[in-house]
Amino acid sequence: MLTIGIAGGTGSGKTTVVNNILKQLDSDRVNVLTQDNYYHYNPDLSFEERLKLNYDHPRSIDFELLLSHVKMLKEGKSINEPVYSFITHSRTGDFKIIHPKEILIVEGILALINPELRKEFDVKVFVNADSDERLIRRIRRDTQERGRNLEEVLNRYQTTLKPMHDEFIQPSMEFADIIIPTMKKNTVAIDVLTSVIQNTLKQIV
Repeated sequence: MLTIGIAGGTGSGKTTVVNNILKQLDSDRVNVLTQDNYYHYNPDLSFEERLKLNYDHPRSIDFELLLSHVKMLKEGKSINEPVYSFITHSRTGDFKIIHPKEILIVEGILALINPELRKEFDVKVFVNADSDERLIRRIRRDTQERGRNLEEVLNRYQTTLKPMHDEFIQPSMEFADIIIPTMKKNTVAIDVLTSVIQNTLKQIV
């Protein structure tokens, strides 16, 4: 199995990169695990308490579960991926059954932070974008898809998103094998990444 880690700041275009990869590869050969589904489960906290948590700090992620799921898939075992809701700031209680495939992509802002998880990646990618562009994308996504208002988005950006990006996320770019700038439609970078995936897959198989 070829395992790929894709990181980058909030709104950097990670999902777009993943979707472009899926278009160029046979999607039946690819699984995508989203780091967002592996936020720690906090059923004992009220909604107001969950709302105040810092979801951009590495400690917000259940890396132990994520790492175990990656290892299980690489061992040919199926997993039950949790499902997370950004409306309730909690796991829904539902699961998505994931069966092993030839390619596994792990995508998330902190995907390259954990040393043990990094060891499982054959290819490490960082999607880089200008901070203004990332903020604009974040505002659009959170107001249109996650029920946030503008003031809430801007406050969270100033108090947690930007500080955490500067402290943890951007520095993780140094671990990347490939850096993809997304200020414009970067078809060349996607083509190069797809070629690397296909060539690496041949070597592993």
